[in-house]
Amino acid sequence: MPSPRSAKRPAPRTERAELLANVAAMYYQEDMLQEAIARRVGVTRSMVSRLLSEARQRGIVEVRIHRPLQFDGDLAAELVSRFGMQEAHVVVVPEDGNERLLEKLGQAAAGVLKDFLAPNRILGVTWGTAIRAVVDALEGDAPFPLKVVQLGGAGQSRIRDYDGHALVQRVVQKLGGEAFYLNAPLIVENARTAELLLSHRAIRETIELGRQCDVAVLGVGSTDPRYSTLYHAGYFTLDELKNMIEAGAVGNVCGLHFNLRGEPTSPEFDRRLVSLRRQDLLGIPIRLGVAGGRGKARALLGALRGGYVNVLVTDNLLVGELLRLDKEAKPLTGRRVPRDGGARDVGSGIANRMPRRSRLPR
Repeated sequence: MPSPRSAKRPAPRTERAELLANVAAMYYQEDMLQEAIARRVGVTRSMVSRLLSEARQRGIVEVRIHRPLQFDGDLAAELVSRFGMQEAHVVVVPEDGNERLLEKLGQAAAGVLKDFLAPNRILGVTWGTAIRAVVDALEGDAPFPLKVVQLGGAGQSRIRDYDGHALVQRVVQKLGGEAFYLNAPLIVENARTAELLLSHRAIRETIELGRQCDVAVLGVGSTDPRYSTLYHAGYFTLDELKNMIEAGAVGNVCGLHFNLRGEPTSPEFDRRLVSLRRQDLLGIPIRLGVAGGRGKARALLGALRGGYVNVLVTDNLLVGELLRLDKEAKPLTGRRVPRDGGARDVGSGIANRMPRRSRLPR
C-alpha cells in the first residue's frame, strides 16, 4: 500500500502546470512584459522565457495564425454553373501552388463547414490530409450537441494521424458532441470478409447513422501514384494500382473509385471496403469536398461529374486545369449525374442557391 508521501507525488507536476498557465496568461492575455512577470512570480527574466517555451511545448499554449484568404468568385460561379453544384469556394494561391496549400484550404473549408452545422445534426467524416487540414482549422466557440460519424474504416498505423478514427475524435474534442466509430479496417482481403464485418451490429449501426448524415466532409483521392493516399498507405501494390488505372479509374471519394465521366469502376475493390456504399454517400444532402493542387484535376473532375461533391473548396490552379480538361472532353455536355445516380440538366447555379441553413431542416 503506498505511503501518504508517495501518494502526493503528482502534486508538484500539477503545480508546475498551473505555474506555466499563469505565466502564459500574464504574457499572452494581459500583455505583461517578461520583466514584470519575473517580479510578480519571483523568478529571473530568463526563467520566464524558459517557462513560456515549456508552456508551448506541453500544449498549454497553442499559437494559431489566421492567414487572410483571397477567393476567386468568377471561377466559383463557373464551377457552380458548369457542374450544377450548390456552391463553390476557390482559394487564390501563388503560381507555385504548394506553400501552405492544405493549410489555406483547411481554413477555408472549416469556415464553410461551420456554416452547415447546427445542434443535433449529423456530420460524416472521411480521412486524408485535406480532411486533417480542415479539422486542424476548426474552432468551437462552445460545445453543442452533434453526432460525428466515421464514414470509412480505420487506416493503417502509418497514416494514424489522418485516418477517420483519429479525425472523428479530434472533431468531437473541438466542437463537442458524440463520436461514432467504425472499428474495422477500411479495406479487407475480400468481399466476403467485408460483408461479415458490415453485418456486425456495432458496424451496421454506425453505417446506418452514416446514411442519415446531414453533412459529410470528403477528401478526393487520386489514382496517380504520386498523389494516391491509399497506395502510399499500403492498401494495394503499384501493379494493382496500375490495373485500376487501366480500368479507367481516375480517383475516389470514401474509397469508391470512378472514371473521368464519374462512373463507378473497380467493383471488386469497392466490395472490399468497410464504408458507406455509393448510393448511401450520394444520398447525403451536403457533400463538402476539399481538394487542392493541379495533380488532383482528373480526380476532382470525375468526382464532380459523378455528383460525389456538391459543395467544393479548392484552389484556382486546380480549377484552371480542371476546366481545361472538361472543355477538351465533353461526354456529359449539359448533363450531370446527381446523387440518385440519374442525369439532370445543369441549373442556373448561384442564382438558385438557398441560404445554407434552410437546406437542412430538422
